[in-house]
Amino acid sequence: MTAFIAKRLLTLFATLAVVSMLAFMIPYLSGDPVRNILRARSPDPVLDPAAIAALTEQLGLDRPIYQQYWEWLALALRGDFGLSFTARTPVDEMFLSGLGVSLSLSLGAMLVALLIGLPMGIVAATRPTGVIDNVTTFITQTLVALPEYWVGPLLVLVFTIHLGWLPSAGWDDWSSMILPTLVLAMRPTAYFAQVARAAMFEVLRSPHMVAARARGLSAWQAIARHGLKNAMLPIMTLFSLWLTGLLGGSVIVEVIFAVPGMGWLLFESVLNNDVPLLQGALVCIVALTVGINTLSDIVTALLNPAIKMPGKGA
Repeated sequence: MTAFIAKRLLTLFATLAVVSMLAFMIPYLSGDPVRNILRARSPDPVLDPAAIAALTEQLGLDRPIYQQYWEWLALALRGDFGLSFTARTPVDEMFLSGLGVSLSLSLGAMLVALLIGLPMGIVAATRPTGVIDNVTTFITQTLVALPEYWVGPLLVLVFTIHLGWLPSAGWDDWSSMILPTLVLAMRPTAYFAQVARAAMFEVLRSPHMVAARARGLSAWQAIARHGLKNAMLPIMTLFSLWLTGLLGGSVIVEVIFAVPGMGWLLFESVLNNDVPLLQGALVCIVALTVGINTLSDIVTALLNPAIKMPGKGA
């Protein structure tokens, strides 16, 4: 187990190191960073050479590139990515605000997906190839196929414009959370249902479930007492994957519904060429994703000894 954890942590730090280097190089990918900053601050197309030289010295861009990277990395490790070019606000404050919103949105979507997807999958597994199973398959395939950028405006058209029941944008109260949460929950719901069906289908035919039925337990009693616990491992793994995916991958939904989360910040940083915000968003999103996935791998290994060591089920 120690070797397994060490390998996962080594992968974590290696990934973060590579991402930090890529984030540091972002200003250089779009030309001279000093000229880009001055153009963002002033509409004057003619830049003053004295202003260019002063800003170059102020930002330390006249020093060797490796020295710039180490200084930037030291600040980044303390959460200091500088000020946003457009908002003139510390990036870490903007990120923390956006993280709270995205976390609420993602957890809400995951809760909806679990409450709908798990019962669908479990019921379908008890009646394989039956009507319920076929309907479940049709629903899950439809949810996977429908794109968020089409479903989102459609829900706004129906529930906001025609019915006037829900707001179309913002993040002010519980009513503004409903539409983006439902749209973001579509794909996780489908995958939870599919994984729950497959896992429960195998569990229901395992020897210990047959023995439970032989002791006089009904099908649903056997599922409640023994089946759910044994079917939860792949669902837990899927939960961590989807949670991290939604945290950093909800850009389309957040833009459609004007939700001020991390996806919205990432969109705004690219749209406005806001380099510090883009660097901070990239590093923080990847760090969250890799960190949560690493923790999930370790917890899964603790729960399932068969995958503790490479070559023995891992």
